Amino acid sequence: MWGRLGRELLVPDDQFDVNLQDDDLLEEVELVTNLIVAATEADAHLTQKQVDDILGVIPHPRSGD
Repeated sequence: MWGRLGRELLVPDDQFDVNLQDDDLLEEVELVTNLIVAATEADAHLTQKQVDDILGVIPHPRSGD
């Protein structure tokens, strides 16, 4: 439901009743969540390779390697 505030500005009656869908943000939240879960379950710090695997990073050889 929308109500009026002042003369021209429309605001939702319930500030928490907002329909928001941001696919990029949802993907980022999922990646961070996966890292948090993996770090929590790990006995030691995650290696760079483990982090890359969790994030789905595909390594590209550097020039000169």
